[in-house]
Amino acid sequence: MDFKQLGIDEDIITLLKKQGITIPTEIQMEAILPIKEGKDVIGEAQTGTGKTLAFLLPIFENISTSVNSPQVLIISPTRELAIQITDEANKLASVKGLGVLAAYGGKDIGSQLKKLKKNIHVIIATPGRLLDHMNRESIDFSKLKSFVIDEADQMLLMGFKNEVEKIALKLPKKRQTLCFSATMDSDVKKLACRYTNNPLVISIKNNDITLENIRQFVVETTDRWKQDSLFKALDEDNPFMAIIFCRTKRRADVLEEAMHKRGYNYAKIHSDILQSKRERILKSFRNADIQYLIATDVASRGLDITGVTHIYNYDTPETSDTYIHRIGRTGRAGENGYTCLFVAPKDMRLLNEIESKIGFSIPRRNITL
Repeated sequence: MDFKQLGIDEDIITLLKKQGITIPTEIQMEAILPIKEGKDVIGEAQTGTGKTLAFLLPIFENISTSVNSPQVLIISPTRELAIQITDEANKLASVKGLGVLAAYGGKDIGSQLKKLKKNIHVIIATPGRLLDHMNRESIDFSKLKSFVIDEADQMLLMGFKNEVEKIALKLPKKRQTLCFSATMDSDVKKLACRYTNNPLVISIKNNDITLENIRQFVVETTDRWKQDSLFKALDEDNPFMAIIFCRTKRRADVLEEAMHKRGYNYAKIHSDILQSKRERILKSFRNADIQYLIATDVASRGLDITGVTHIYNYDTPETSDTYIHRIGRTGRAGENGYTCLFVAPKDMRLLNEIESKIGFSIPRRNITL
């Protein structure tokens, strides 16, 4: 099935071809027609599988240019992800003649208020800034058709549940609701069902495909020697571009201090860093000016950066799905990837869960200090 058979306009198909997109991905083939028909959808597909276009393409087909009010609201957990979605949306909007507004913290709210007085059809926002606008009553959602919760596991289960509840209560009851995420366990699906009406559940399981180009290793260490083990691995590997995952902002800060002392070419992103600085850091990393990016899971959510050769799980992720999500940042587009997971004795239960999920025992890497 091609994009034309999925009911996508010729102008959009031409735009997609210019970007090298000619065949719909699996999530796009499953989701576009039901969304275009107005159905509620809960969609699970890994990052890098065309998830964003799976909801943007049909939603844009349903927008009425004669109605100059917001008809689509998309919320995401991080500014970076909001920016990425906005970039995709703006490309489509340029063809359709639609207005798109990105509303997130770190940007002047005054300029957002000015834009809202113009013809805005699509709003892409983080929860905090959106609620700010809602409290000011600066956005009229009376003509809203579609409400999208992107990275639904983060939004509904990890810190934004109350905000999503407040936002949903202020939206028209008669609307289409779409929940998309790279990982979605039964708890998230239950919560997603609260906001949707008789949803179609689409689950694209690509774990084996995504992981086959990625060489995975485990380094068994202790909390005391974990930092030294990481630095020995970095020195031995000297990767082209690598992401180092930490579980908390505090852990990322401590690791940054140690990397600074050793003179590594690195940068750090987490939610306490100013948005303008985060954008500069990510631009430098994309340009390969930075070798190592220290990141927390939430700050890195949805990042799709080509050229990442290595992933170092400095801290063991809390779930096997998070592990798959992290290592999926490498081994993209047929390239080979390399990952290293550092586990202390207390992490062995989590390691067993990860190995059970991916279906094999991860080889051990010996680091001699």
